[in-house]
Amino acid sequence: MATLIPLAAVDHALIEGLLDASFGDGRQARTAYRIRTGMAPLEALCFAALDEEEYLVGSIQAWPVALTDPEGRAHPLVMVGPVAVMPGRQGEGFGQAMLAACLGAADGVSGEGGAPLPQMLIGDESYYGRWGFSAQHTGGWRCPGPFEPERLLVRCANPAILPEQGMLGPWGG
Repeated sequence: MATLIPLAAVDHALIEGLLDASFGDGRQARTAYRIRTGMAPLEALCFAALDEEEYLVGSIQAWPVALTDPEGRAHPLVMVGPVAVMPGRQGEGFGQAMLAACLGAADGVSGEGGAPLPQMLIGDESYYGRWGFSAQHTGGWRCPGPFEPERLLVRCANPAILPEQGMLGPWGG
């Protein structure tokens, strides 16, 4: 059974070790890192998963990013990820527990008009679709680096509010 705690309560070196073990060398060069360049994570949406012996086995982070439309207007989003689970502990429900906590907290982050901010991530729709993430509305979105369009996913109660085209990047960047 996972125990979730705020990620801020975990030593930074332990988190970095988990991310290295989960994603390998060169992870900082990935497009997801470029999208959130210079941003601090949204601490209230970031969690760590501890196993029954209180060892760190997972982490999830969320970041303030924006989709800038062709007219230069920035539309705020919450970028979810990385979602990391220690190799050898995957498939035990840690990722699902962290996603449920993160998305539940993110649904409480309001944008204009009081509606929850849309959330986006880069991942497999076959996995993240169970939480409402889809690539259906992101076909015209671009990223500051290489990406597979079918892996650019968004979760939003009303996708019609989102621009059909735009560039992802840091919020206010």
